Amino acid sequence: MTRLTTATPETATGATAEVFARVKKNVGKVPNAFATIGTHSPDGLQAIFAVDAAVTRSELSNADIEVLKLVVSEGSGCDYCVAAHALKGKFAGLSQDVITMVRAGKPTGDTRRDAPVRFVRVLVETRGTLPVAELDAFRAAGYSEHQVIGVALAIASITFGNLVNRINDTVIDFPLPTALVTGSNESTRG
Repeated sequence: MTRLTTATPETATGATAEVFARVKKNVGKVPNAFATIGTHSPDGLQAIFAVDAAVTRSELSNADIEVLKLVVSEGSGCDYCVAAHALKGKFAGLSQDVITMVRAGKPTGDTRRDAPVRFVRVLVETRGTLPVAELDAFRAAGYSEHQVIGVALAIASITFGNLVNRINDTVIDFPLPTALVTGSNESTRG
């Protein structure tokens, strides 16, 4: 059982019902993470959607966005977001092998694909000012300064989702990816 109360699309009222209706129209259902956030902060859920829209406009590819969200979620230990973004990664054209290598922190052999993996790992696993060599390496792989800011926005968005799911122990409503690396078990919890 999750730790926070969650309305369903059928029981939601007011602003929560409105945001759930938009999510259901766009996604086909209200995923459990969105239901938890929307129940307690419809404004917070809309803010995350706005941040994610800005990330999309940062000219990062959908595959890049899913890669970086996988890296952050794996490092955070959020099995819910790992499952969600492994699935979204497949829709964005990532192979299962690439998803597995990204999650394990192994190079994929694609310099452009590996650049955001390394960049994000260094950002989330270290403290203090990012070494200039890391920024230079990311840019040398073909990423713009506009995309650097997009990466930071995507990290902010996924970190919020990771935190909510770790607090809530959100029930995973996506297919579990193969070989959970950081998951405490192969349960259906976040």
